[in-house]
Amino acid sequence: MTHDFLATPDDSNQRLDRVVASHCPDLSRTRVQELIDSAAILVNGKPAKSSQRLHGGERITVTAEPRPPIQAEAENIPLEILYEDDDVLAINKPAGMIVHAGAGNHKGTLVNALLGRGQSLSQGGDILRPGIVHRLDKETSGIILVAKNDLAHARLGEAFRSRKIKKTYIALVEGHLDSATGIIDLAIARDPKRRVRMTARRSLVLAGAREARTDWRVLARIGPTTLLEVQLHTGRTHQIRVHFSALHHPVVGDTLYGAATHLTVNKHPLPPLDSNRNFLHAAKLGFAQPTTGFWIDLRAPLPAALHTFLHQLASAAHDSPQRIDAALATYL
Repeated sequence: MTHDFLATPDDSNQRLDRVVASHCPDLSRTRVQELIDSAAILVNGKPAKSSQRLHGGERITVTAEPRPPIQAEAENIPLEILYEDDDVLAINKPAGMIVHAGAGNHKGTLVNALLGRGQSLSQGGDILRPGIVHRLDKETSGIILVAKNDLAHARLGEAFRSRKIKKTYIALVEGHLDSATGIIDLAIARDPKRRVRMTARRSLVLAGAREARTDWRVLARIGPTTLLEVQLHTGRTHQIRVHFSALHHPVVGDTLYGAATHLTVNKHPLPPLDSNRNFLHAAKLGFAQPTTGFWIDLRAPLPAALHTFLHQLASAAHDSPQRIDAALATYL
């Protein structure tokens, strides 16, 4: 498939990727960037960068070959197993790992790692997501459940839908919340202006928004941040990140939802978190075993990178790292 068009005066001073996406609505922005990176988009016959600004009048040629079908592929990737029985696996997913293959992302996924382990997985869902009952964002670490067979998948899926699975997170957010506990019950929808984001802003939430509830409790206030225990009652896309951003307390490191690139404490910038993560960790998960109904409580320890960051933050704020460890100990 080839698109050939002239940039218009309205395209002047616009980035190439934005212009191509607006002229070729059948191509996603991600797909446009992939094509630019592979020199499949030419400006006046020459390859260009996504960030190139146009003047108007340039001839843009887009050659978009169909993608090969995406497949889940077995890869030898180590996994930390927190729990396993005949029906269920619980994995401590590291930040930076995508759960399953998608457009532009098909290597290094959790599903690929499971297949590389020779793992039997349920087949009741999408062929790219065998065994996957729920998900965690790429930038979030912590506990994720995997179903080994279709019966377990169906029962766990129903438990998630009926809110019978208890999911609790550790989050560090910017600023100080006004009280010790709180509930956020803002509906969530896809952001119509930035499709990679969700939104809870009432002015942008459209028909089709879904109810969402997040409960939180303060564990410690550290310098310009607050460490929280967060419990989800619903499982909307980016729910914790969206809800705290809507309160103007974004999750630390979550620049997509407004967090600072660097935290500054007493006029000194802290080293940033790894670019593959934010400060959000799925630390506890409780569920009924799909066959026996026996209740299982799982915990995933706070990753070393987050623990180190808390100590750096406390030290910069002239606080006691031991106090932070004590606050976490009462939780974990």
